[in-house]
Amino acid sequence: MHGVVVAAGGGARRARPGQGLGGRLAALPRALALAGLLVTGAVLLAVLLAPLLLAVVGLGQFLKYQLNHGVNFDSQDVRDLLGLLVGLAFCRFGLPIALLAVRRLAMLTRRLSAGWCGVAIGEAYAPAPVPDRPGSRKVSYQRRMSWLLGDASTWRDLEWLVISALVGWVLLLAPVAMLCVGVVTFIVPALGSLPVFHGLEGLATPPAFPGNTPFVLFLIGVALAGGGLWIAPTALRGYGGMARLVLAPSREAELARRVEQLAQTRRETLDTGAAELRRIERDLHDGAQARLVAMGLTLDAAGRLIDTDPAAARALLYEARDTSARALAELRDLVRGIHPPVLADRGLADAIRALALDSPLRARVTGSLPGRPPAPVESAAYFAVSELLANVAKHSGGGTAEVDLRYSDGALRISVSDDGAGGADPSRGTGLSGVARRLAAFDGVLVLSSPVGGPTVINMEVPCALS
Repeated sequence: MHGVVVAAGGGARRARPGQGLGGRLAALPRALALAGLLVTGAVLLAVLLAPLLLAVVGLGQFLKYQLNHGVNFDSQDVRDLLGLLVGLAFCRFGLPIALLAVRRLAMLTRRLSAGWCGVAIGEAYAPAPVPDRPGSRKVSYQRRMSWLLGDASTWRDLEWLVISALVGWVLLLAPVAMLCVGVVTFIVPALGSLPVFHGLEGLATPPAFPGNTPFVLFLIGVALAGGGLWIAPTALRGYGGMARLVLAPSREAELARRVEQLAQTRRETLDTGAAELRRIERDLHDGAQARLVAMGLTLDAAGRLIDTDPAAARALLYEARDTSARALAELRDLVRGIHPPVLADRGLADAIRALALDSPLRARVTGSLPGRPPAPVESAAYFAVSELLANVAKHSGGGTAEVDLRYSDGALRISVSDDGAGGADPSRGTGLSGVARRLAAFDGVLVLSSPVGGPTVINMEVPCALS
């Protein structure tokens, strides 16, 4: 699934290149697309180097000419100065744009490496500088260049452009070249010799070597084409591995990013906990506490009337009984909102099935868990599913939902899908960002796929161990 990662606390499960015929055929256009990225990278590298070299050569030639001939500003001086000025103008106006384009290309390479090559590559760029003035988006040239050139990731991206231009195309184009050579150079001439394929005879000339019979040509062509298909997924993984060697952040940068992420998650968790405590206090004050106070006043009034007006006292006692029942129901709802008894008693799978039964949708729960996750993870997953089912009922416009629970590779995986209109957007305040923050506290990830027209699929993954 290629969707919007709402919050990243762990790693989304990455796809590996398919090993079947369909996966091997899909690997070839993917290799060509990645080769297109190499061409783009080579163009960017030329855009970066050519003006810089022009400035350096122009300055060197100008100084050399002045030392040899004196200052006379003839046509040679003008050409040298023009080259120098063009290079300096690019450094002033074009260099930041080119470096940001290199960064975007490297980020796209990371995403495609995870999705197509099965090799996830982390990134750890320095945060962008804040604008010079509040309310403005402008950042001074000096601060922008200090941010770009002072970031080690920028130099890794530039190093990747050079290495990929020298080596990457070999891995990507080798299987495509084997397939094309096998088909065009050997299979087409071999089939062209047959009467039924006589129209192919003029498309390609068979290679000249002893024993180049149509049968031999066909066998060689099939071997080359089959070899190209066979090695295509391996070549993609090799390309992804090479990209990870160059583009992956250093251990220090990874640790710094991890510390920052944990600090942010801690702040969000503390804020969420404080808000939850305020909600509980407000619910107790406005609900059960108010009813208990009213019940005490009612009982006090009944005590004063029990000797003089037994009937009125009895009515007040009945009212106090009803008030106590409502207070008890509110306390139960409050406890269920803090930690549902069904979750504590029967575990996550049965608690989610109880949620599905209470949902106004036709909700179906599939899958099972071989054990129980830690209690905090259980609680986070339960309330995440509860929020998502509520979102489906309120916003999707669909009538059915499906929840799938799995545990594999050391992670709890929950998928929630619906048949609604799609187009879910976390920025519109549908609660998805809150769910993602809840999972991020446990190093979890939430990935959303919601094209317009549906369906909406939300995958959650939380690393944990089952008891």
